[in-house]
Amino acid sequence: MTLSRLKAKLIDKSYTVLAVGLLTLFIFFFLAVFASMGSYAKPESFLKTLLSDEVIFSVKLSIVTASVSTAAALAASIPLAYVLSRVEFPGKSLVDTLLDIPMVMPPIALGAALLIFFSTPFGEVVQTHTVRFVFEPAGLILAQFTVVFTVSVRILKAAFESVNPRYELAARTLGCTKAEAFLKVTLPLARKSILAAAIVVWARAIGEFGASVTLAGATRMRTETMPIAIFLSLASADVEKAVAIVFILLGIAISLLLILRKIEVVPIWR
Repeated sequence: MTLSRLKAKLIDKSYTVLAVGLLTLFIFFFLAVFASMGSYAKPESFLKTLLSDEVIFSVKLSIVTASVSTAAALAASIPLAYVLSRVEFPGKSLVDTLLDIPMVMPPIALGAALLIFFSTPFGEVVQTHTVRFVFEPAGLILAQFTVVFTVSVRILKAAFESVNPRYELAARTLGCTKAEAFLKVTLPLARKSILAAAIVVWARAIGEFGASVTLAGATRMRTETMPIAIFLSLASADVEKAVAIVFILLGIAISLLLILRKIEVVPIWR
């Protein structure tokens, strides 16, 4: 064996050992973090905390608001993602860039922008003639929608781009309109990606905190989603309640990840 080959083999082994070592360190750190919360989960009081009115309220509110914002995000993003994946038009790159802004901005900044908007005369008119959002449960839905909408667009755009346009052309030659080809051909072919998008968006919505607390506030038993409940519990030194909600969110996250593992999807965005 030549010296160069021996050196290359040594480098490969060193890289493997380093990678395995870092992975092991990360796993142990991750397990240690969650194991540390076990000291606050006393069996005699943990179940009582889980079943308390405040925790149940935060779980229900989180599920409802996340479901509504996810449905709204999918309804708005499906046609937009399809247009972006199929149609070339002036300013398309600008639209693409603008859609990325909410993804890179801190959620608290988005929430502040929404709060400032509704403080303007026009924003007051909007709230007067529609729904009040500031420090109201409806603000949670709007904040979640603002954060997750572009995530949904990116996933679905990649999904529609993975569907061969020839299938739509074939449907058109058989007498389908553009709308019929989209509904009968493209949507069914992209159904797994749409389901994956719904799961990812819902998970992101249920964990949203920054924009929600800025726009809707942190009022117990009113705008108290699970992330906000964790914040309020820690602020009042009620660590056991915070740990209980963390475990609920952890269970939700693991369940959603297991579902995603069963679905073959395209990359999140392109």
